[in-house]
Order: sequence, then C-alpha cells, then structure tokens
Amino acid sequence: MPLYSDEGIVLRTTKLGEADRIITLLTREHGKVRAVASGARRVKSHFGARLEPFMRDSILCATGRSLDHISQAVCIGAYARAISADYKSYLAASVICEITDKILDTEHEPAPAYYQLLLGALIALARRRHQPWQIGESYVLRAMAIAGWRPHLSSCVVCGKTDGLTSFSVHLGGALCRSDHAAGAVGLTETQFAQLRALSLGDWDWCGGRRDACVAALVEEWAQYYLERPLRSLRLLDYET
Repeated sequence: MPLYSDEGIVLRTTKLGEADRIITLLTREHGKVRAVASGARRVKSHFGARLEPFMRDSILCATGRSLDHISQAVCIGAYARAISADYKSYLAASVICEITDKILDTEHEPAPAYYQLLLGALIALARRRHQPWQIGESYVLRAMAIAGWRPHLSSCVVCGKTDGLTSFSVHLGGALCRSDHAAGAVGLTETQFAQLRALSLGDWDWCGGRRDACVAALVEEWAQYYLERPLRSLRLLDYET
C-alpha cells in the first residue's frame, strides 16, 4: 500500500472492533481523510491522546481500499486540553468540527481554505482570543460561505435596496426590506443585522459582547437548511454568555 505523509486536525473518532478507532481528519494536502488507528483504544497504545478531536498531528498513512491506515502520528498542536478545560470552548469546537465533517463529503480532495479556517478557529479557542460563541458562529457562516452558501446581508435579496432592511429570510438567502417582507422571514433590528454581518466576516470588534438568541437561531437554521441535515452540536449552544 502506498504511503503518504501530511498534517491533519482530528474532527472525530469512531470505535472499530475491540481496540481500534476510525479517525476522521482534515489534512492540509489530502483534504478529508478517514483512517484506521490500530490498537488506539488500548491502554498502552503508542498513539495515546494524539488522535483525539481538536488535535493537530503530523501523520504517516498507508492508502487502503475503503479506509487508510495510520502508522504514525506526532502531535504538532495540542489544542484539545486547553479547549476541553472550558465547557463553552469545547461546545464551540464540537460545532466547528461537526460542520466541517458534514460540509466535506468527498475524501482525499484538497480543501486548503477549510484547513486554514479550521486551524485558526481552534487556535483562537485554545488561546481564548475571543468568546467561544463568536468563534463558533462565525466559523459556521464562513465555512458555509466557502461552500457557496453566503448570506446576502448588504442589500435586499429581492429589490436590491441597501437601506431599510428589516428582516432576514433563510430560504430566500438573506436580508429583506420592509416592502419585500416574505412569509417566514424573521424581523431583525439594525444591531442584530450588524452582529450577523460581523460574524460572517470574522469582524470581532463588531460582533458584540453578548450572544443574541435570534441571530444564533438564524445561524443554526442557515447551516441546517442548506446542508439539508441536522447539526447536533449546534443545539447544545444554548448557554448564556
């Protein structure tokens, strides 16, 4: 089996048999990879905690028919401990990894934009650079935008007016003015629109210090509507900030 080396971030793990694990990673050069780590669940496993979610590793893999096989993993970014020490950061990281896994359906297809976005988000969480809800919700919107689902927030999606925006429609793709208000659209204030725009751009100065429940609900609905699947981790982000 041909070997390849890369660096990757662990998105999730799944039990396999009595002692093995299937590790899902987003790698820098090979995109999303699913690989077996033999014996990873044994107490004396040489992989240890290096192949846990939120860890960044240098890996050596052998290409397999359905699943690759990890033969070596060296930690180059131990973000898991710092993230897991704070419950809100852990929840945000779980959202980030879940949506990355679900957006990237195809394996072994390079996704450098996603890798850089994911790496930056986990570092920001581990180093407490911003509030966890800000990092998590901003990541969701920016990851969806890379996939082609960017909310239209600067003007009305129907008439193009840039002023008088009063509501947001997920199924229409963005902001609406008063004249074009549609069924199912959610009314937003200027402050809520400003927070939604800031989150979509990663503009931390304008995100606001407090999480807005209405904006958070729209972020969740946006992701689930266009991915056409539920995101379990997002439902856990109901904490007060």
